[in-house]
Amino acid sequence: MLQPIIHGFLLALGLILPLGAQNVFVFNQGANHKKVIGALPVIITAGLCDTFLIVLAILGVSLILMSLPILQMVIYIIGLIFLIYMAWSLWNEKPNNLKNYDSMSAKKQIGFALSVSLLNPHAIMDTIGVIGTSASVYTGTDKLLFSISTIVVSWLWFILLAILGKLLGSVDKTGKYIILLNKFSSVIVIIVSLIIVKNIIDLIL
Repeated sequence: MLQPIIHGFLLALGLILPLGAQNVFVFNQGANHKKVIGALPVIITAGLCDTFLIVLAILGVSLILMSLPILQMVIYIIGLIFLIYMAWSLWNEKPNNLKNYDSMSAKKQIGFALSVSLLNPHAIMDTIGVIGTSASVYTGTDKLLFSISTIVVSWLWFILLAILGKLLGSVDKTGKYIILLNKFSSVIVIIVSLIIVKNIIDLIL
């Protein structure tokens, strides 16, 4: 019974640790709010999106969706538009301890979190190709335990990222490091956008 739990934990941790647009954005929002509760919209949205993708992957539904080239193209294009706007917003964002600055609204957090979670082809393929495939070796209770383990890792990781971001925000009284973080976050998102452009070209050709 412990095997599927440990397997799911280590697998999900390995997939979620690498630096990507989703992780950067959650960390960024933790740093840009006075309290961690201000980043709850992005934490909850990212957690729910990962849960949704994991469940789809384990049920096998996502494999059917991603086998349709037209659907892939639509996801890529919508995702690219969101990411470009997000990169621009992050580049121009300033920390909330500077004058005349309002933290990113809950609505905006949710919109960006949805785009970097559900419209990120690489995150989708990781979930389908790795978690979905790994889950297929289990049945019944073991599969349920494996699924729960991977989902729990996602939620705990996003909470931890926001807390770490908040710690950076607390230490950075001048806002200098937060501004650098925002610029860095924007560059990461642009890199992800360029990868999506390459995927779109590959689909067309």
